[in-house]
Amino acid sequence: MKRFLSVILSLCLVFGMAMPAFAAKSSTLRFDENGEFKILHICDCQDGYPAKENMFKYINHMLKTYKPDLVVLGGDNCVCLKEYKPDAIKELVTPFVENKVYFTLVFGNHDHEQGVDKETLLKYYQKFGGKYCLAYDAVPEMSGTATHNLPVYASEGSEVKFNVWLFDSGSYVEDENGERLGYDCVRKDQIEWYQKTSKALEAKAGEKVPSLAFQHIIVKEIYDVMFPKALFEIPFVTETYDGTTYSVFNPDTSSFIGFMLEPPSPGVFNHGQFDAMVERGDVLGLLVGHDHINSYEAELDGIKLINTPGVSMNAYGNEFVRGSRLITIKEDDPWNFTSEVITVNDAAAADPEFAASIGRSTAEAKAWIALGDFHIFLKMLSKALAWLIY
Repeated sequence: MKRFLSVILSLCLVFGMAMPAFAAKSSTLRFDENGEFKILHICDCQDGYPAKENMFKYINHMLKTYKPDLVVLGGDNCVCLKEYKPDAIKELVTPFVENKVYFTLVFGNHDHEQGVDKETLLKYYQKFGGKYCLAYDAVPEMSGTATHNLPVYASEGSEVKFNVWLFDSGSYVEDENGERLGYDCVRKDQIEWYQKTSKALEAKAGEKVPSLAFQHIIVKEIYDVMFPKALFEIPFVTETYDGTTYSVFNPDTSSFIGFMLEPPSPGVFNHGQFDAMVERGDVLGLLVGHDHINSYEAELDGIKLINTPGVSMNAYGNEFVRGSRLITIKEDDPWNFTSEVITVNDAAAADPEFAASIGRSTAEAKAWIALGDFHIFLKMLSKALAWLIY
């Protein structure tokens, strides 16, 4: 029986590889007339219903100001009560529909906790997003929901120039007694789907297709970049992932740019997703949310590991970082991309009208930006002093 199910899943994976290209063609994701493709990464909206008005004012400001070609909702998108889910999702996607901006999504660990399964949630996004919702479930039999990819075509013609991966990184892992061990991660069958689909894209294009990957929960390898290894565990000072213990008390501030205001929270297990991406050599960056007050960019083995801060004005956050991330890819150089966080305060400092609309002065916004810069300076200074002392 297990062998039969394995054959069925393998066939589903094979047929699933053909779906992304069809879906992307019908949605016409392509580089614009200036040879650019812009992605707005919005994470952890994580609000009730109705959601905070200022969050939508910020999202609308970003859509109108930067005109992204694609919005990626990075998980923990909607956490309202079960009975309000349809209305809340309609509310969330309305700015994209009204601004005629394509969007897709990944699910986080909180999206389904209110009693609505992710398959039903996906249908709500598709229903209320209409033609602007590009999210779909590439292989329904695969772990998670709405793991898929979206090729990006040349500004002219049918050549695939870029690709966007979307992974469901799950929610929680439990032991045999139902006790939570920690967060989940991308599973083996999803990794196999990625490898097969990546090879299919390469075969069709005649070369590897550069790409970015999005999911909610960061991979464990971020600890290899940011923190020194520890000899033994100490409560509140160390964290252990995949059998290795790290000292989170003294992160290497030279290993990343931006803010790391809380220890990253990867899954408790590691099925080899990052290693598979390194081996394939087509993923330029892995972008996540989940840790609301982190806003950093690091790099390991040629792949950038990027945390986009939370945009939520309901769940926990920080005025240094609250905002979203704008990614720009150039058609004539698709193997490189630029990435910048545009915080609510950045937007308010640059646009007095927007600042007034959310009840904030430009002076207040600039003060928060200055405090954030000072925080980074202090972190760099403390690292330099530690190096001199030790």
